Amino acid sequence: MVNSADCLKNTDEQLVELSLTNPEYYWCLMNRYEEKLLHYILKISSLSKEDAEDILQEVFIKVYENLNDFDLSLKFSNWIYRITHNITISAYRKKRVNPQLLSWDYEELNNLIDSTSNIENVTIQNQTYEKILEIINHLPLKYKEVLILKFLENKDYQEISDILHKPMGTIATLLKRAKNLLQQELIKEGIKI
Repeated sequence: MVNSADCLKNTDEQLVELSLTNPEYYWCLMNRYEEKLLHYILKISSLSKEDAEDILQEVFIKVYENLNDFDLSLKFSNWIYRITHNITISAYRKKRVNPQLLSWDYEELNNLIDSTSNIENVTIQNQTYEKILEIINHLPLKYKEVLILKFLENKDYQEISDILHKPMGTIATLLKRAKNLLQQELIKEGIKI
């Protein structure tokens, strides 16, 4: 039986190698990524928690089935986020009729707002916070997903590029356009940042 200490002392890539010979090590990877991926699925899709958990289960099955195909010279986190992204977007498109609202916490939202404004310390009031969430939720998916990866998942440009399979220049452009669009919508709503 694999214990927590076995999990902690190995990198993702080492755990992949160990999982190929002893499937019990796959639990370590699942445990390491479960919360992060569920959070990501909820943010990018706006699906219910139950639907997001179903997607997460599908992700872990797909990842396990394809572990042999993982290139150990690459970063495992980017690979699993890419698979998660693809499965989530597919499920999102099927269920788009009843999307749930995003639920970013204040710190995450402040990180995003700080990056779109020149003001160092932005205090978001409750009503303003709700309006900003509504605006973000209605942004086109291509903008919403880069904002989520950058400001919620704290991914750098290279990681976002790997996850979305888009060049880094495109990622930079999408982020800039997303922040500009968000700022324009905030101005239309009379929200100063």
